[in-house]
Amino acid sequence: MPPSHLHIPAAPSTKETRITLLCFSHLRWNFVYQRPQHLMSRAALHADVFYIEEPLFQDIAEPILHGEPQPGGVTVITPLLPIATTNAFALQRELLNQWLQQRQFTNLAAWYYTPMALLFSDQLEPDVTIYDCMDQLSAFQGAPPELIEQERRLFAAADVVFTGGRSLFEEKRGEHGNVHLFPSSVDRAHFAAGREAQSDPTDQAAIPHPRIGFFGVLDERLDRDLLREAAAREPAWQFVMIGPVVKIREEDLPRAKNIHYLGQKSYAELPLYLAHWDVAMLPFAQNASTRFISPTKTPEYLSAGKPVVSTPICDVMEPYGRLGLVRIAANAEQFCEAIHALLQPASGDWLPAVDEFLQQTSWDQTFQKMWHEIMKLQTERNLIK
Repeated sequence: MPPSHLHIPAAPSTKETRITLLCFSHLRWNFVYQRPQHLMSRAALHADVFYIEEPLFQDIAEPILHGEPQPGGVTVITPLLPIATTNAFALQRELLNQWLQQRQFTNLAAWYYTPMALLFSDQLEPDVTIYDCMDQLSAFQGAPPELIEQERRLFAAADVVFTGGRSLFEEKRGEHGNVHLFPSSVDRAHFAAGREAQSDPTDQAAIPHPRIGFFGVLDERLDRDLLREAAAREPAWQFVMIGPVVKIREEDLPRAKNIHYLGQKSYAELPLYLAHWDVAMLPFAQNASTRFISPTKTPEYLSAGKPVVSTPICDVMEPYGRLGLVRIAANAEQFCEAIHALLQPASGDWLPAVDEFLQQTSWDQTFQKMWHEIMKLQTERNLIK
């Protein structure tokens, strides 16, 4: 098996030894920009961060690790495995072991987004193990049956557990003695660009108003019946859907003259589209896969100054619905009634209340609090002098 060809940046010559952080994730780095990307980009200011993705299966003779340095300091590692592979976890374990043997890492930390990664990384002996539980993955469509058992093992191995929303925190707090609530946050300055006058993107410019928009992954969490009925009830409204289609068939998406699927856009482009919407929406289905979600797009929509309507998602109802920052609607009829109301001029105190709430959170603040917990563990182990 050929050795991996990753470039490891030299550790800075400081009094402290720089941490090496291995992040195991089920999400592609260059897919939708969300919680892992926000946090690992900030971690790269303090550590040598390697973001280990799930494997890709290619027409190659031998498995290899492919390393791709990203702007900002994170190195993305992708196992490339032969198409005919039947022992993917065993090959990933061998690749990981060979790669680690070629390096002399000190102060090793392992950060998990997927418990399934234990199936090839449980031989590691990191100084600190972090489980950032951002979703109830076992409830998602196509989840492997062994995921529940692997999460149990990860709880046993973890030194600290973070949860991405209040409902997840309530669900997981009894599973570990060191669980912390860190709801998904927002880059306010990035999305505040949606409040500024700017040119409408070309593929959206011809769509009439009023526009009711959504960005995010289009998967089993989307309430397709609600979207279909809302579009039929209000044919003059234009429903703009931005994001990749995952785990469902494109032909199963509702189709109508006033539903527009614009595909996936980059994180940098999202405020440009959002700026030209009249209402932003969270049309999530009420099912097992949405029971514990904490949509990052809620504060992103609000940062752009857009009124928002959502189905009754627990982590949207509390705190956004309770504080009157987001309208909650349980079915298509209520959804349309809420949009009608939101298309009217907002009261003078709504946007100041939004801004006051958003001042309490940012990805910088969230990461700093997380890193503080990790540094406490490091200090307790006398790993940083």
